[in-house]
Parts: sequence; C-alpha cells; structure tokens
Amino acid sequence: MKIIFDTDMGPDYDDVGAITLLHTYADEGKAEILATMASTKYEGVAAVLNVLNTYFKRPGIPVGVPKGNALTLRDFQHWTDSLIANYPHTIRTNDEAPDAVSLYRQILSHQPDSSVTIVTVGFLTNIANVLRSLSDSISPLSGMDLVHRKVRNLVSMAGKFPEGSEFNIREDAVSAKFVFENFKNPVLFSGFEIGEKIRCGLPLVRNPGIRNSPVKDVFRISIPQARQDSAGRMSWDETAVLVAINGTHPYYKVQKGAIEINEDGSNRWRRNAGNQGYLLEVQPSSQVQRVIDSLLMHEPAE
Repeated sequence: MKIIFDTDMGPDYDDVGAITLLHTYADEGKAEILATMASTKYEGVAAVLNVLNTYFKRPGIPVGVPKGNALTLRDFQHWTDSLIANYPHTIRTNDEAPDAVSLYRQILSHQPDSSVTIVTVGFLTNIANVLRSLSDSISPLSGMDLVHRKVRNLVSMAGKFPEGSEFNIREDAVSAKFVFENFKNPVLFSGFEIGEKIRCGLPLVRNPGIRNSPVKDVFRISIPQARQDSAGRMSWDETAVLVAINGTHPYYKVQKGAIEINEDGSNRWRRNAGNQGYLLEVQPSSQVQRVIDSLLMHEPAE
C-alpha cells in the first residue's frame, strides 16, 4: 500500500508511535512510504522526521514542511530536542526540506491513478493547500484534480463522534472544513473516542533489551511528565495507521455518513450522507492496545 504520512510530529508523541507502526508494516512488506509530511513548522520538525526515518533504515524518504501559514506547536517534554541531539540525521533545518505542497504534487503526479492512501494524524493544513493548488511545472492538473485522480482514500485521526471537539480539527478548522467538504474520495476517521481508551508505551519503556531507540526514548522521557500518562500514552494516531494498512476488521466497524465542521472547530455527524465513515468499536480496546504495544517494540533489521 502506497502511503503518504502527514503528521504534526511534535505537540504529542503518539505521532512517534504512528510512524513506528508505519515503518513496521513497511518492513513486513505491507506498506511503501512515499513521503513523511509535517503539518506544523516549528524549527526541528523536519529533522525529527528524518531522525525516525533514518533509524528505521529509510533515510531517503522525502520530508515535506509547510512554507506558508502553518501552526508551530511543539512538545513541552522536549523529546524532539533529545532526538535531534542524540540520533543521526542529515536534514538539519526546515529550510533543507521541500515545501509540502510541491512535494505532494511531485509524488502524486508520478503514482498510478487511485493508488495512494494519505494518512493524516495532525492538522489538515497541507491537504487543504494541495487541493487549492493550481497547475504548474510539476503537473498540468489542478490540486483538486490531481488528488482525486491519484489518491485512493484518506484515513484521518480527526474529530470526535458522533459529535464533539477534537484538537486536530479545532486548531486549523478552516483547513479541515475545506478538506472534508471538497475531498470526494472515501474518508475514514479514527475519532478521539477511539484512541482515548488505548494506553500504550509502558511495555516498550520497560523492555531492557531495546537500546539506542529514539522511539523508546520518546516514551521514556514523556510518560513520567504527565500524571494522565501513568498507564501509558493515549494512542490516537496509531489507530489511524493500524486501520489504514490492515482495514477495520476485526476491531472496528464503520458508521457511514459525512462530517460537518462548525466555525468553532467542533464537529457533528450526518448519517448516510456521503462516502465518509468513522470507527465504532467491535472488540475491547484492550485488544488493540496489545497489538499496538507489540508493534511499538519493533526494531529495524540490522
């Protein structure tokens, strides 16, 4: 499965879990990672993505960063600084990474029609900007036409269902509203209520056999800094990767319909109104937790 991974790698650290799952599936031959895109542009985000791609033996995966207006939210635990200081990477600053929109257009233009899955676990900033983009030297197609021709589906950790307010939509509600009103291919949401119940990372932190791992370092540094993480970090972003690669069975079923986003960034659901869907639990969240915890301990082949 051809994947473009779009992440706000920084405000939270379930993004690190999500990219770990993605590389694990790539090692198993289930996924081809076409690019890792940052939907935030705090200085260091490109380097952090490059650190993780390098650790998993894929240093050449392209990294895109927004060059226009974008959020600059980052981690309060300073795990990003730790990764940049302690692990190899060749991208040092965001200026060394290409513009996310141009990179999206370049990659999509070279892929077969209806072949790419976009997984978003952050803000919808990049997707909105790609959809708004015009024909250029990369492709004669507008962004809207290019995306709808090349992208098979979008899997997004966003929203709270059947209604509520969630961070990834709320922080850039204008972009989210534009994307979900204009993206015509299938969309699958893993909502806040799904990942909230799944607490992961403690088996990784407690595993003495895993050493020199940026993934372990992130969870080791961050879990003790918040009382709410004492049982493990809530695993929103990991679930999006899980279902994007494996499908929803046997853990979830899908409620069909369409999302509506209000001006304040809150959302509600219209049933049977479109080709979107959100996850509903079928199996206990503890089963998904065991799966994710196991995948988080994956180490790259020597």
